[in-house]
Amino acid sequence: MADTARALRHVEHVMGTVFSFDIRDEPTTAIQQALAAAVRQLHQVDEVFSTYRPGSHISRLDRGEIRLADCPPEVHEVLSLCARASHVTDGWFSILPSDTLDPSGLVKGWATEAASRLLHEAGAHHTCVNGGGDLQIRGRAAPDTPWRIGIAHPLRPGELATVITADHDMAVATSGTAERGAHIFDPHSGTPATAFASLTVIGPRLTMTDAYATAAFARGSGARDWLEGLDGYEALAVLPDGRRWQTSGFARYGS
Repeated sequence: MADTARALRHVEHVMGTVFSFDIRDEPTTAIQQALAAAVRQLHQVDEVFSTYRPGSHISRLDRGEIRLADCPPEVHEVLSLCARASHVTDGWFSILPSDTLDPSGLVKGWATEAASRLLHEAGAHHTCVNGGGDLQIRGRAAPDTPWRIGIAHPLRPGELATVITADHDMAVATSGTAERGAHIFDPHSGTPATAFASLTVIGPRLTMTDAYATAAFARGSGARDWLEGLDGYEALAVLPDGRRWQTSGFARYGS
């Protein structure tokens, strides 16, 4: 593992948010090339999946201008993953939250995990890839130092709701209203989900961790019991009145 003073870091504005890469391995040529490839891949994901680009494949598919067979293979992959997430969450994860095709609740986590995988395959085993506040973490920050991830308090600007300690591969996803307002909808009623100020979910890989955080946020009052039943996942919720709850195993990672 590289000295942290020689760590490779990069920030990229893409997909309407900020992606950051923190690589704590020796920055070999292969790792630097993988980082460049990961950045290119993020921009391609944006071109294919952006609901804000009229010419993106997902926008054209939604308007019926093209068929799924006309799209790149990653569109089929993402929609298949969305179908799986919808099944596991009893429909609380939806790609049609407001009658418009929108897989954004899974795409960012999927893209972040894919970027992390590119780095890992190139030999970077101690990394943190942050996609707009959702993270795929691998290894450690230093040989004897775990990663420490601060989760912003949704009701107290400048304060942390918790600090998550990670000394192995894991993912952290937070859904909330602090930055984007009420942007998650109850797919059954079509109204904004308002039961939480923020909900942070920890899991093994970011694609499903991110989707489950979105689904649990939309689910509202039934989220805690549902999350307790998910093997390998833990969560911390902050309610609009400042109260909080956490699943039974969350204390292993944060407080």
